[in-house]
Amino acid sequence: MPALMPVPAHMEARTGELLIDPSFSVAITGHKDARLQRAVELFLDHLRRQTGITAVDLRITDSSKAALTISCENASKDIPELGEDESYKLDVSSSGAKLNASTTLGVMRGLQTFLQLVHTGPSGFVVPAVSIDDKPRFAWRGLLVDVGRHYIPIEVLKRNLDGMAAVKLNVFHWHISDYQGFRIESEKFPKLQEMGSDGLFYTQDEVRDFIAYARDRGIRIVPEFDMPGHSTSWFVGYPELASGPGPYQIERTWGVLNPAMDPTKEYTYKFLDGFIGEMAKLFPDRFFHIGGDEVNGKEWDANPKIQEFKRAHGMKDNADLQAYFNKRVEQIVSKHGKTMVGWDEILHPDLPKSAVIQSWRGQESLAQAAKQGLRGLLSSGYYLDLMWPTSRHYAVDPMSDAAANLSPEEQKAVLGGEACMWGEYVVGENIDSRIWPRAAAIAERLWSPQEVRDVNSMYQRMEEISQKLDWLGLTHNSGYVPMLRRIVGNVDPSALKALVDVVEPVKEYNREDLASTPPTSTMPLNRLIDAARPESLPARHFSELVDALVAGNLKPGMEPQLRAVLEKWRENHTDLQPFFEQSFLIKEVDSLSQNLSALGAAGLAALEYLDRGEPAPAAWVSQQLSAIDQIKKPQAQVLLVVAPSVQKLIEASAGQTAALPAK
Repeated sequence: MPALMPVPAHMEARTGELLIDPSFSVAITGHKDARLQRAVELFLDHLRRQTGITAVDLRITDSSKAALTISCENASKDIPELGEDESYKLDVSSSGAKLNASTTLGVMRGLQTFLQLVHTGPSGFVVPAVSIDDKPRFAWRGLLVDVGRHYIPIEVLKRNLDGMAAVKLNVFHWHISDYQGFRIESEKFPKLQEMGSDGLFYTQDEVRDFIAYARDRGIRIVPEFDMPGHSTSWFVGYPELASGPGPYQIERTWGVLNPAMDPTKEYTYKFLDGFIGEMAKLFPDRFFHIGGDEVNGKEWDANPKIQEFKRAHGMKDNADLQAYFNKRVEQIVSKHGKTMVGWDEILHPDLPKSAVIQSWRGQESLAQAAKQGLRGLLSSGYYLDLMWPTSRHYAVDPMSDAAANLSPEEQKAVLGGEACMWGEYVVGENIDSRIWPRAAAIAERLWSPQEVRDVNSMYQRMEEISQKLDWLGLTHNSGYVPMLRRIVGNVDPSALKALVDVVEPVKEYNREDLASTPPTSTMPLNRLIDAARPESLPARHFSELVDALVAGNLKPGMEPQLRAVLEKWRENHTDLQPFFEQSFLIKEVDSLSQNLSALGAAGLAALEYLDRGEPAPAAWVSQQLSAIDQIKKPQAQVLLVVAPSVQKLIEASAGQTAALPAK
């Protein structure tokens, strides 16, 4: 079957294939409008890039002989809305293709599927004959990008919109403000960006252009302005909003910090009314995110006026005070024609039923919200910045765990979910590699039927989709070697690549725990950990070879492949040695490189014992396993993730649980 991601709801492979050549043309029948025309033009532009067929070819025509005929029944909304029909039907045969959809959005989704089907064949570029009837499982399929902690250039965000469209994600959640920066121009309150951004912010014209760019790709833009916590950058220019005495400056460190808005001042709500009113006009989407997470309450506890306010209003704790704030803000958001979204900390019995809860703490709060009649989104399990393997994200489902027990009516309140790319350790150079290709697997979880769960199939298809994303200008693949070249001193980085290919950054929030000095927002992100992929696919492939050997399932050619990899690792430290005196950026991985060499040597020795069919000496096995226990520990804040597979080889050599094929 074709390597599609997300997997369509229904797909049937047929015999034959459609040739994509310079005569390829597209005809539009039924409803026509400028937005549909633009969608087809974008499709043809991507097809040109993917195939290399020149710009003078591939065109829109009225001819009945067009290779692809698009039939659209109705226009989509001028501004994309939650729950619009995104379904489509695509039929491809050797004589032509037909794409039918009720809306322009459905056409957009079908065109992306067509692009994924295009591949190189013996006779040219072809699309396999197939019949697809497709629609999404969830209406809200998002990607959050945090630009508050590190500013991300608008052109980088745009290419990520292209990546989102390619895998049918439809909401870009723009986390615009945080302790470390306020990243948007306010004409009403200009000191927000003038004093709270280090000069790194988006003008309102850039925002309008970005929204239009997203609209052309069927993507909604939902802004988030975090309040009442995560808000230091507001206070640099407007300290009167804060609960503490100040003075305030842009934060440079990470974590949950003390500054928070004063929920007891009427000035706070007057200010927010003006600001939210301005942003509501700028952002056309119905939904407006107010954050609401991680308020530690320390400034509130230290402020006598706030404590008196709580007593006077019968508030028993800070949760009640924040609920009061949320209710006041919801009234402002609603006044300006928007629906409030917030993280699950805002969940409270007094919260208006129109609000949407975004859960970062698990399906329990998602289920609790649904039982209170509130709509919800799942982000717990989809935090890309935690550097989890794709399989772990892929296993998380919005309707699992506590949410699985909801009634059919309550299940309707679960709108979908969002992958989250928090910005402590990303800049424009490496953010693509932290989002892609893992976000494609989350996109599949939110689009495809729940029973689509084959992890091996997911990885195989994700690798193919990853390469196709290159044609959109994403740099998750192309940016890798230049970052390595910088580390070794602008020379051939092959030896360093052999090492970095099999390491991964430490997981969760261990990077901060392992740092020799507290990390800051001004720290360059140019180290090996910043270049290393969140998940090493070479390590995964090596693990598959070892598992096949241990299970006695080695196929011809696999054992020499395994041996060649181990030999390369054994010799690689010698190849890398000259660079340790040439570049300060590589010195921290000297012992890591030695460990990879040791793993290569140990793995080869284990193969020799297996080849001879004799158990490895117990003392040698004990010594190697003890060494591997040390090698598994983080070094330079990365993990040598092939160590467990070499451990399997050594254990197999000890117990004769596997044997190599006879030569």
